[in-house]
Amino acid sequence: MEHLDFLVELGTEELPPKALTTLRDAFAQTVIDGLAAAGIPHGAVKTYAAPRRLAFIIEQLSTSQPDREIKRSGPAISAPEKAVEGFARSCGVTIAELAQEETAKGTYYIFNQVEQGKATTSLLPGLIQQSIDKLPIPKRMRWGASRVEFVRPAHWLVALFGEQVVDCEVLGLKSGRETRGHRFHCNRTLDIPTPGSYLTVLKDEGYVLADHEARREKIRVAVEAEAAKVGGTAKIDPSLLDEVTALNEWPVALMGRFEEHFLEVPAQALISTMESNQKYFTVTDAQGNLLPCFITIANLESKDPAQVIAGNEKVVRPRLADAAFFFETDKKHRLDSYQDKLKNIVFQKDLGTLFEKSERVASIASLIASQLNHNADWAARAAMLSKCDLVTQMVLEFPELQGLMGFHYATKDGEAEEVARAQDEQYMPRFAGDQLPATLTGAAVSLGDRLDTLTGLFGINQPPTGSKDPFALRRSALGALRIMVEKELDLDLKALLEHAVNQHQGITVAKAEVVEKVLDFMLDRFKAWFEDEGMGAAIYQSVLVLKPTKPLDFARRARAVSAFQSLPEAESLAAANKRVSNLLSKNADAVVDGQQVSVDLFEGAAEKALFDALQAVEADVAPLFAAGNYAEALKRLTVLKAPVDTFFEDVMVMCDDEKVRANRLALLQQLRSLFLHVADISHLSS
Repeated sequence: MEHLDFLVELGTEELPPKALTTLRDAFAQTVIDGLAAAGIPHGAVKTYAAPRRLAFIIEQLSTSQPDREIKRSGPAISAPEKAVEGFARSCGVTIAELAQEETAKGTYYIFNQVEQGKATTSLLPGLIQQSIDKLPIPKRMRWGASRVEFVRPAHWLVALFGEQVVDCEVLGLKSGRETRGHRFHCNRTLDIPTPGSYLTVLKDEGYVLADHEARREKIRVAVEAEAAKVGGTAKIDPSLLDEVTALNEWPVALMGRFEEHFLEVPAQALISTMESNQKYFTVTDAQGNLLPCFITIANLESKDPAQVIAGNEKVVRPRLADAAFFFETDKKHRLDSYQDKLKNIVFQKDLGTLFEKSERVASIASLIASQLNHNADWAARAAMLSKCDLVTQMVLEFPELQGLMGFHYATKDGEAEEVARAQDEQYMPRFAGDQLPATLTGAAVSLGDRLDTLTGLFGINQPPTGSKDPFALRRSALGALRIMVEKELDLDLKALLEHAVNQHQGITVAKAEVVEKVLDFMLDRFKAWFEDEGMGAAIYQSVLVLKPTKPLDFARRARAVSAFQSLPEAESLAAANKRVSNLLSKNADAVVDGQQVSVDLFEGAAEKALFDALQAVEADVAPLFAAGNYAEALKRLTVLKAPVDTFFEDVMVMCDDEKVRANRLALLQQLRSLFLHVADISHLSS
């Protein structure tokens, strides 16, 4: 069976840069899935995308489907002749042409037929159409007088199977072998002889690098080289690099400059406007200070690059001037002077204004700081200033600078260093894996803000539902847990939630119910966190049963159980705990909490051995429990494996003597209580 390479390229107007690779991959995947469903084998698949084209090559695609054997089962040979004739007729043969097959139920007529595979070329047009129909395009457009709809106007279609054009028509385009080159360097059609020549023809004749990843790497190397020319290092944000790659077919890096006086503006403001608005890469020196230059990617090789550079410098200058103007204007006012404006900005219609939120956060943050033996006044002050920069001109123009500008303005006003730093740190962590607040004041404000939002929205019965989480409460809850655990803040989450919910005036759900719901919601975030650390759901559940309300304590217990689980004694002790748990639950009336074990009721050495082991190890681990050293405590409890195993081998717990039975259950309760100082390890037993 012959195998040939298959190429499809769809040429369009400039595609949305942020959706380019998604469209590229989806374009190929539907065709691949269709080939798989048809049973047509092929080799590697390579996908390509540039601003004006989506393409893929399927290597070594079989020229036809494999033949398929079809087997139809008919009536038994003992069936009436008319039934057999009807079956044969439906198969297009006579009774004599039917085969017979012995089965456990008897002999039956069968019909075997080999269905010849279809030519691949007969299936490809439909697969291409399906692929275009299924592309993830939220909003399609029409162009000209056509009723055809697509993400952008489509202008050409290449479909080659080996050297032959696959005859098809999609989006009103007739397939061929003609592609188009760069809009300025090669504004004409180019013939593609075979799929294997696709990249070469576009690069050598068309001034187009169709391979997105190769183009991305070329840009990265070129940007780094330009930065090195001025002794600097390019700041290359991956998302910006992806976007710039999707905007250029023939990228050329050029260095531009701006006036040094703009460097008086906070660097991040300049970086933000150059990256977000101009798609420029910025450059820093060895100390990380911003240099007065930028790197732009031109989509052509200019005969006069100085003109291109001058044009970019002319465009960026007003943007930088705006940033400088906003910064200078904002600096004329103290940060706290903006508090009155917050009284007119609604945080949430049932939860009041941003000013009221600031007051609530100040109360929570102050309490947190006090519990950490830190400066409560700093925490309260930082919280009251925390939303003020939202109404400054700089942040209104560049919302992504919220917090950072608050830091600069608070510093200018002479606020305490931690108060100023907390303006930026209040938003940390902003995303999974992001850095945490470095200061305790920043941590207190960040926690206060998150707990206020969580209790408020649960209090008005607006928790996340399904995939809907408009206030990002899941991310907020996980961020709060990370702060408490990773910064080792020994805080009681339930107590903080009780304080937070008491600050709200407009909630409609009972406060005690809000506290429990938010506490459960937040502790549930540990499940995914622990799974990311390689801890199974059983470990999470073993700790959750005890419901520790201090996140740091919760995490320490879970990690201790995880370490315990790897010990050779763990499986046996977990199984024993499960057995003990079942016995105690079934005989709850037979044992009173704290019931003393009587050695006089022991009837064998195994009972005495377990009792002595429990007494010894209990004294050994008591200080470890008190210090929260759960991992070491569980490790020392492994000495109980042998006496526990012997006990269950030699002792009948549920004996006839009621007093002896109750005494044995009390002994087992003492065993279980020791482990419950950390977690319910019975959950580790399958």
